[in-house]
Amino acid sequence: MTEDGVVITGKHPAWQIHKRLYNWVLHWAETKYGLIALIVLAITEPICVPIPLDVLVVGMSLGKPKNGIKYGITGAMFSVLGGTIALLLGMAIGGENVVAVFDKIHLGPKVTLALEMYQKYDFWAIAVSALTPVPYMLFSWLGGMAEISIVKFVLISVVFRTMRFGSEGVIFYLFGANAKHFIEKYFNLATIIVITLLALVAFVMKKLGAAFAP
Repeated sequence: MTEDGVVITGKHPAWQIHKRLYNWVLHWAETKYGLIALIVLAITEPICVPIPLDVLVVGMSLGKPKNGIKYGITGAMFSVLGGTIALLLGMAIGGENVVAVFDKIHLGPKVTLALEMYQKYDFWAIAVSALTPVPYMLFSWLGGMAEISIVKFVLISVVFRTMRFGSEGVIFYLFGANAKHFIEKYFNLATIIVITLLALVAFVMKKLGAAFAP
């Protein structure tokens, strides 16, 4: 029986293992090695770690709000590095092998959908995965399968990962500990609004380009 009163027999339920991993990652925010842990998680999350980087960005910013921007930008830059490594691994390992790996962790259908998005909307596939809760890890690996331009992937990722984690840091910098409630309640909604606005801007620019084309 656990502290929560949950009786466990045999193997631990998958959700509990994930919760323990989540708590283990979060505890680093309260240690002197927090920044190192942030960098390590930022690099490994897009490759193989199922814990979102937001956990440490928010946890560390909660402890030191005035360092929030520093934590957000640091996390964003190293996250792009991790995503680029995953992209290169996807290219090196090969498409069929990558799909086989994701099939084993029950992400096969998502792989197919993500690959279709890459082939049709490569810019938006990268942007949405970098900014929203859509798995950046999945799209980073599949970027290699889709043979996406590395330069394009890096540039788009830098912009939108910075928007994601940098905005969290800015909110803590401005509002301190009160920002935690705001982020938990409204962050996903805010990212949807940003993506919608970007899509509208892209649509308008496309129409204007067609209107003034010779």
